[in-house]
Amino acid sequence: MTAPATQAVRRRVTVRGTVQGVGFRPFVHRLATDLSLAGFVSNTANGVLIEVEGPPGRVADFCDRLATEPPPLAAVTGVGFEDLPVTGAEDTFAIRATDHSPGRTHLPPDTATCADCLRELADPADRRHRHPFVTCTHCGPRFTIATGMPYDRAVTTMTGFPMCADCAREYGDPLDRRFHAQPVACPGCGPRLRLVPAAGGDVRPARDADALRAARALLAAGRILAVKGLGGYHLACDATDARAVETLRNRKARGGKPFAVMCADLDTVRRIAVLSPTEHAALTSPRRPIVLLRRRAEQSGLASGVCPGSPHLGVMLPYTPVHTLLFGLPGDPPGPRVLVMTSGNRSGEPIVTDDDEALTRLAGLADAWLAHDRPIASPCDDSLLRVRPDGTEQVLRRSRGYVPRPLRLPVPVQPALAVGGDLKNALCLGEGDHAWFGPHIGDMGDLTTLEVARRAEAHMRCLTGVAPDVVAADRHPGYHSARWAARLAGHAPVLVQHHHAHIASAMAEHGLDGTARVIGVAFDGTGYGDDGTVWGGEILLAGYSGFRRYAHLAPAPLPGGDAGVANPCRLALARLWAVGLPWDTDLPCVKACAADELALLERQLERGLACVATSSMGRLFDAVSSLVGVCHRAGYEAQAALELEAAAASAWDADTSAYAFGGDLDPAPVLSALVADLRRGTPAPVLAARFHRAVARAVAEICRRARRDTGLATVALSGGVFANALLEEECARLLTGDGFAVLRHGEVPPNDGGLALGQLVVAAHLRQEE
Repeated sequence: MTAPATQAVRRRVTVRGTVQGVGFRPFVHRLATDLSLAGFVSNTANGVLIEVEGPPGRVADFCDRLATEPPPLAAVTGVGFEDLPVTGAEDTFAIRATDHSPGRTHLPPDTATCADCLRELADPADRRHRHPFVTCTHCGPRFTIATGMPYDRAVTTMTGFPMCADCAREYGDPLDRRFHAQPVACPGCGPRLRLVPAAGGDVRPARDADALRAARALLAAGRILAVKGLGGYHLACDATDARAVETLRNRKARGGKPFAVMCADLDTVRRIAVLSPTEHAALTSPRRPIVLLRRRAEQSGLASGVCPGSPHLGVMLPYTPVHTLLFGLPGDPPGPRVLVMTSGNRSGEPIVTDDDEALTRLAGLADAWLAHDRPIASPCDDSLLRVRPDGTEQVLRRSRGYVPRPLRLPVPVQPALAVGGDLKNALCLGEGDHAWFGPHIGDMGDLTTLEVARRAEAHMRCLTGVAPDVVAADRHPGYHSARWAARLAGHAPVLVQHHHAHIASAMAEHGLDGTARVIGVAFDGTGYGDDGTVWGGEILLAGYSGFRRYAHLAPAPLPGGDAGVANPCRLALARLWAVGLPWDTDLPCVKACAADELALLERQLERGLACVATSSMGRLFDAVSSLVGVCHRAGYEAQAALELEAAAASAWDADTSAYAFGGDLDPAPVLSALVADLRRGTPAPVLAARFHRAVARAVAEICRRARRDTGLATVALSGGVFANALLEEECARLLTGDGFAVLRHGEVPPNDGGLALGQLVVAAHLRQEE
C-alpha cells in the first residue's frame, strides 16, 4: 500500500540500454515490492518505463539501486527521472504489457548457459533434466533468434513452438527466473534434436537423448560431426585423435591454419594450456569467446595437427546445453574431453545456418549432422580475443556474445551504414551517439558471401531501426563491398581511404571527438592508397575530417598481386631486389624456389610485369619470414607472419638486440643485417626477434619526430599487423615510456573487422561538413 499522498512522492523513471530480454522488469518488480512501493513497469520501444510511488527515502533508494544492481545481462546506458503528482491510486507494483510504439531499444547478445540452468540440466529430478535447450532470462539465445523488435516471442524463431501450460506459467510469473524469457521451452514443447547420418553411412538416424549418445560415440570413434549451435554449424572431431584431425583438415582444405578447440571444463583447459586469472575471466564470461592461450610445452595429448606452427591455442568452453550434453553428464559413457570446433563451412565460404543447406554444403565434410529444428535468424560466428599482459582484452573477431551490443560514439552521426572491406567483413550501422556492428561475415569473395552480407544488413536495420542516409565504403575500386555499397545507396557511396578508416576506428573506440589529430600507425597487409599503389606501412597525421601521410615503409614490387601473397619466398626476393641485394644461393628464400621460378620472377621484376608497388608492413613480415627460413609458402592468410611471430617469441627474452631501419622506414639496412646474421649462423628465432624490435623502435622514432614537428602526443595503433602481440606490446611499451598516450584496440578489432566503424565516423563527419 502506498503511503498517504502528503508523505509520498511519485517519480517517472526511463531506463535506456540493454534492458529487454534480460529480466529487467522482474528485477524492477522485486525491487519495488521489497521496498513496499506502488506503481508499474513497462517495456517501450525506447527502453523501460517505470512509475514508482512511495516514501521519498524508499523512492530514492529504488532509483539508486536500478543502475547499481541490474540483472546479469542488462547494460544500463542512461536513467532519466521526472517528478509527477502523487496519485494514491495504486496499492501494489505491477508489470504492464509491452508498449509497441515506434522507437529503439537494445537487444542483448547471445550468452552462455548460466549456472542455474546447468544445475537443472544435470538434475534428474528437474523437468528440464537433459533438455538441450534449457534457458532463462539470464542466458541463452537472443540475437540469433530475433527477427524483429521490440523483442517478443512472436518476433523470434521460437514462434513455431507454442508453450505448454507449465512453461506458460513460468513465462507469466514475475517472480520466476523465466518471466518473459522468449526462448523458454521444455522437453514437451521445445525444439528437438536429431542425428542425421551421411548418405550410405553406418549410423541410424536418432532423436533427442539417443541423438546425443550416438553423436558422442561417433566423436569417440574418430568421425567428423556437424553440430548446429547458436549462430551456425560447427565441424567437430576429437582433438586428441591425429587421424580425425588430419581428416577434417584435408576435407575442409584448410592448409596449416590452426583449429580452435572446445574443452569440456576448466581442468581440461589447464591440461593443454597456460591459463592466467584474466584469461580465466575471459574464458568463463557470459560471452564465452575463443581465447588465445599459450600451449603447454609438455605433452598435452592434443594431436599435433590441431595448431601446427603456433605457440598459441584458441580455446573455448561449452556455451550451449547441446555442447554440455555432447561432452556428457556424470554417469554418461566417456567421450572426448577436447573437441576441434571449427566453423561449419568449406574454406572461404560463410558459416552454414540452414539445415537443408547444411546437408548439401557440408556433404563430404561431415560423417553425420547433429541438428535441431529451431531456425537461426542470423549467422553469428564465434568471437576471438587475446588477453594482454596488463589484463586488457584485444578482440580479433567480434561476433557471438558481442553483437548486437552497441558502441557509444564520441560524436553524433546521422543515420549511416558502413560496409567495411572485403576481408574479415563486418558492417556497421550508426545513428546519434550509437554504432552497431553486425556479426563477422568473412571474406567477400563470392556471391554466397555477398548474399549473407545483404541479409545481415537487412537484419541489423530491422533490429536497430536505423534507416541510413549515408553509405560508406572502402576506396578500393575492385572491392565487392564497395560495389555492393553503391547498389545500396543508389549512387556513389562516401569512399574512405582504408588506413584512414583504421585510425578513425581506434579514435572512435577511445572516445576522441576529432577536434585534435593523432599520429596514426596503420600497419596491415593491403589497402588501396591515394596514389594507386598498395599501402600498408603508414604513419598518418589523422582526424575524422582527413589525414596526411607523414611517413611510410619504402615500397617494393608485389609480384603477382594477391597471388604473390601465397608465396612469401617471392616477396622476400622482391624485397631483396628492391634494395639491391643479390639472390645468393645460400639464402633460404632462394633455396625455396626452383630455377625456372627464379628466372621468371627476375624477368617479371625487371620488366615490371604484374608488379604493383606496395608499402605493406604485412608483406614485409611475410618476406622476412621466408628470408630467415621460417615460412616460404602460405596456406592461409598471414601464416608467414604468424609463424615469424612464434619464432620471435621463443627467443624474445634471450636476445634483446635489434636491427635499425633507415630514414622513413627504409628496410634496406634491416635486410642487409639479416642476410649477414644468417651467414653467421644466427638462429631464425633470434633473427625474428631482432626484426620485431627493429619495427617497434622505428615506430617510436618516427612518432617522436612527428611530435617534434606537430606537437601531437597521441598515437593510435591499428591495422591487422597489430594483432601481433609481440609487436603491439613492444610499440606500446616504447611509446608510453616516451610520454605518448597510446590508443590500442580493445572491443573493436584492429584488423579489417573493425574497419567499418572508422568508415562510419569519417563519412558522417565529411557529410556534416558539406
